[in-house]
Amino acid sequence: MAVYIDPPNWPGHGRMWSHMVSDVSYEELHAFAARLGSPARAFERDHYDVPSERYRAAVELGAVEVTSKELVRLLTDAGLRRRKSG
Repeated sequence: MAVYIDPPNWPGHGRMWSHMVSDVSYEELHAFAARLGSPARAFERDHYDVPSERYRAAVELGAVEVTSKELVRLLTDAGLRRRKSG
């Protein structure tokens, strides 16, 4: 039972972003994101987009640092991966 975050390597909207996921449930992820102060609009299908300036706060709150590849594997193994359609 954990929430995971990858490094802020994803560019978008003039910033760098991380992805944050749970290996248990979306409920766990939403609860963690609320504690972090992430807005609901930051949730996309199966993860939260977290701006680089909030990365350290997520880790201090308990998010486990993993590589992007590990993050996708954890999400897939948990059965929580939702791919983009079409």
